[in-house]
Amino acid sequence: MPLLEGKTGVVFGVANKRSIAWAIAQAWAKEGAKLAFTYQGDRVKENVEELAGTFGADTLITPCDVTKDEDISRVFKEVGAKFGKLDLLLHSVAFAPKAALEGHFVDTSREAYLLAHNVSAYSLVALAREAAPLMPDGGSIIGMSYYGAEKVVPHYNVMGVAKASLEASTRYLAYDLGPKKIRVNCISAGPVNTLAARGIAGFSEMLKTYEQRSPLKRNLIPEELGATGVFLASDGAACITGQVIYVDGGYCIMGM
Repeated sequence: MPLLEGKTGVVFGVANKRSIAWAIAQAWAKEGAKLAFTYQGDRVKENVEELAGTFGADTLITPCDVTKDEDISRVFKEVGAKFGKLDLLLHSVAFAPKAALEGHFVDTSREAYLLAHNVSAYSLVALAREAAPLMPDGGSIIGMSYYGAEKVVPHYNVMGVAKASLEASTRYLAYDLGPKKIRVNCISAGPVNTLAARGIAGFSEMLKTYEQRSPLKRNLIPEELGATGVFLASDGAACITGQVIYVDGGYCIMGM
């Protein structure tokens, strides 16, 4: 029996076929989950519709700007009408202005700092708040983080600080929602060649560094993130919450 048979989920953050969110969504669907998808703006609408449409013509695909509470509320009303309940939520959403990922962190503008935290961290709180009433039997909420939340990664700048906020929010949400049997965890992925990653200066060097220094001496592949997403969504992770699970070939354990 597939691990996620009978479960329903909503996926935030698919932009194209290289998206981490898409890798996890494919893995969820393969294990039997029925999914709904959101997209941010017309720029990625066609991509998301093409990808999500492969799961069937009746797949719910709806726009969502995670900085707007009314958009979030509408999405979960649509999800509730479609599925009746919800078991899984994937938050793979992050943004900071390109200028804030260049130069020095100390020069980050107030506007860039607030925007990065609003989109990348507070949105998890807002999504969890709306999802919880649809999870009467419990559920699994998963966010996507990166090592720059814990250690300084040049050029990651304000996004690293926002990811630190995301990880702290994960722990507080896990505490709040635990009595409802809702688990909240993060996957901290090593570098993956996504649309967002290509906006980080020196990304190709980052890939080389991970390959050279990680214990496994290689970079991860998207399917490995999908497998971790399935585990955290499954009953096999029923007693795991508030955690950051590293999928990076062991790079995070290295001191030098």
